[in-house]
Amino acid sequence: MAVHIVQLGSPRHPDEGLRLGTVRRPPRGVPKAEFASRDFYDVWQPLLSPSAELVAEAKAKAAQDAKAWEVFRRKFKAEMSQPTASQLLDLLAALSHRTSLAVGCYCEDEAHCHRSVLRELLEARGAKVI
Repeated sequence: MAVHIVQLGSPRHPDEGLRLGTVRRPPRGVPKAEFASRDFYDVWQPLLSPSAELVAEAKAKAAQDAKAWEVFRRKFKAEMSQPTASQLLDLLAALSHRTSLAVGCYCEDEAHCHRSVLRELLEARGAKVI
C-alpha cells in the first residue's frame, strides 16, 4: 500500500492500484474509453496539475534552468496550498496507508515535472510514497 509516482502512458506496476492523471488535458488522440487500457489513467484529477497560466509561464521560460524551475516549484506549491487541492492531497496521503494508488503526468523527466513536487507534498503529509 502506497502512492506510486508514475509517467502516464508507461506500463503499470502490478501493485500500483488506481492511476490518477494529474494533468491539465487528457491525452491527445486517445479515445476516452481507452485511457485506462493504454496505461494513461483511471481517474482524471486536473485539480492536482499546475494551472494553465503556470504551465504557459513555464513553457515560455522553458523552466529548464535552476532559477526558472525554482520559481515554478514555488508557484505550484502555492497553488497546491489552496483548500481544494490541499484537501485532496490530504485524502491521498491518508489513502496511501490503506490502498495502493498512482499519481502521474506525461513528462519524461520527473525531476522537472510537477509530479516531483506532488511527491514532496504527499511525503510532507505522511503519505507512503514509492
